[in-house]
Amino acid sequence: MKHNHNHDNAPGSQLVPVRFEYTHPTARIVCVAGTFNHWQPEAKTLHTSGVGHWWKETALAPGTYEYCLIVDGQWMPDPQARESVANPFGGRNSVLKVAASLAAAHLADAENLPLQNSNKSKKKI
Repeated sequence: MKHNHNHDNAPGSQLVPVRFEYTHPTARIVCVAGTFNHWQPEAKTLHTSGVGHWWKETALAPGTYEYCLIVDGQWMPDPQARESVANPFGGRNSVLKVAASLAAAHLADAENLPLQNSNKSKKKI
């Protein structure tokens, strides 16, 4: 996997809680690997609720990370990821952008919304 160290890990930067989730009714083991754990799937095994829902909470420094889910040994991009990039193995890596604050995260989300025209024409009677 590609080693992308494009993090904004400034000394003293706060860790931000991140939750990975995946749903698959027959998966037996689900892990996540990426630039945040040196592509080591065994470092981040997801927990199961027993009904096909998998989750893992972790904390990451603000920055941009690439990652994949490993479902029963098969590497795949996260189907819930908003963004992905090609990897050197012919597949895709999911992209995770961790904002430094909740306000920054909302601002980043707002940048992806369509523009709305606030200058609506008014009918004259």
